[in-house]
Amino acid sequence: MLFLGGMQEARAIPAFARKYGLRCSARHEAWPMLNSFGQKFKDNGYQLMNDRDAPIWQDPSYWPATFRITPQWHAESTNEVAVGVAGATQRITSHGFDLSGLDFHTGGTLDKNISFYVLPSSNSAGQFHFETVMARLENLFGSSWVNLKLGKFELDNLVSEKRILTLTNISGVYQTYHFRPFGDNNVYGQIGDNQLGVEWMGHSTDDRTRLSAALLSSNDGQVGLPAGNSYSGFFTASQAFDVGKFGVDRVGVYAMVGEAPTYFLTTGGGAVATPFGNQAGQGNKGFNREGFVGILYFGKLDFLVVTQHGWDSANFGTSTPANAQLPAGARAPSWNGYMVETHYLRSPRLIFLQRSDWERISQQAIPGTPSSLGNLDMYTFGCRWYPIMSSRAGFALHDEYSFLRNVELSPRPGGDLISSSLLLGFDFAF
Repeated sequence: MLFLGGMQEARAIPAFARKYGLRCSARHEAWPMLNSFGQKFKDNGYQLMNDRDAPIWQDPSYWPATFRITPQWHAESTNEVAVGVAGATQRITSHGFDLSGLDFHTGGTLDKNISFYVLPSSNSAGQFHFETVMARLENLFGSSWVNLKLGKFELDNLVSEKRILTLTNISGVYQTYHFRPFGDNNVYGQIGDNQLGVEWMGHSTDDRTRLSAALLSSNDGQVGLPAGNSYSGFFTASQAFDVGKFGVDRVGVYAMVGEAPTYFLTTGGGAVATPFGNQAGQGNKGFNREGFVGILYFGKLDFLVVTQHGWDSANFGTSTPANAQLPAGARAPSWNGYMVETHYLRSPRLIFLQRSDWERISQQAIPGTPSSLGNLDMYTFGCRWYPIMSSRAGFALHDEYSFLRNVELSPRPGGDLISSSLLLGFDFAF
């Protein structure tokens, strides 16, 4: 307990805290964001590597489950929306009380070195899907370098979108992980989405050096083989190092390389369905994403940093099937993304945050397209106050304002499309 008390604050669902009798702050910098100890706990398969890991030693009344939801008031505004006669636009604003979706987390160990995680998740109307379903074998052959995961899971990147602290409709995702140039229809390269596949992950005993490689179906995590026979690979490498009294910093690199279908076979005006239910995807074309990530601490300040270079084939960039003629001069679009998120941890119960995302297109798919068309700027500011942090529950008062600009994408020719979002809510898990 003395050792854990000296760690930086970090993330774990309350179910894990209840299992080991620890406060959530033992594994969170600010719930739900992991610190270095929380990252090690996750890498070890939600285990402390002691005799309390195996379920057989747990109190029969222990149930490894957590619910999370955020009742809220929010306001959404867009500067120019097409209305009425052609060419007419108007600012549209909506505000009122609302709910987020519901996340139902359950995870832990099935036995020593066998872990699982299941997350049925709903939208605000109560329509559920499986966000995460995976099982993992840890420390195969007695080595921390051999861990295998199978199912639907978050990609193993240091800066995790699933532990994001920002919650508005604009900032609730990392724009850099999902960005596509205007006119690009490649939905398969979204690093922030959970994916279906198999992953190998290895780490040093002290968890300072980490490597992973995953083979994924190119279907953006959708079940039923909707995209046919196509695969992607995701690869990461990272290193942690001490920065004295500030804690432990981490830096890493990642790459996603794959191919996916550009069209689907049809019959009678509808998609062809095989006996197994997939849509007979055809005309696979390539894409890749690669970048740098960092988690850097400077006393009460810390920074999450992501840079990414993206490239899609000309077929994706122009939304042209591989069995059709590309537009004259069509070429592969490429772009660069940058994200910096700053946290000021005023105390373990109060954190101020700011994030900036910038997306810049370096090559448009169609020659002559304005170079700035589709560029993106996103800024968000907020704070979270935690009245309680216990092994039973987490509760935060969340205030946040976000601003998004899409360059030259307004219905008015040459105008920027600007959106904003203000959110005040209770974010709680139990």
